[in-house]
Formats: sequence, C-alpha cells, structure tokens
Amino acid sequence: MSESDRIIANVNATMSMEGMPLTELDKARIRDCIDGRKSFDETVRELIEKYRKPI
Repeated sequence: MSESDRIIANVNATMSMEGMPLTELDKARIRDCIDGRKSFDETVRELIEKYRKPI
C-alpha cells in the first residue's frame, strides 16, 4: 500500500465512523493533492465555490 493510499484509507475510516464515507471523487481529490497535481488551497477554493449558495 502506498503512502497516498494509506492516508486516504485513514481519512475514509475516520469519515466513515461519522457516517460520511468518502466517494471515489473525494478520494481522487485527496490523491491529486497528496501527489502534488493540485494544491490543497486550490481544491478547497473549488469546493467552496461549487457548494456556495447564491445570494
């Protein structure tokens, strides 16, 4: 198991305990950040924009 896979598995386990398991898209986002293809800040900004409700 790679380090990325281990981190994702740990995050998924924690989220699953709270009833919110990661989707495949969530796992892909995390992997992109860990592997350096995207920054965490950029990913968070995209998610905020995606889920922001219009005023």
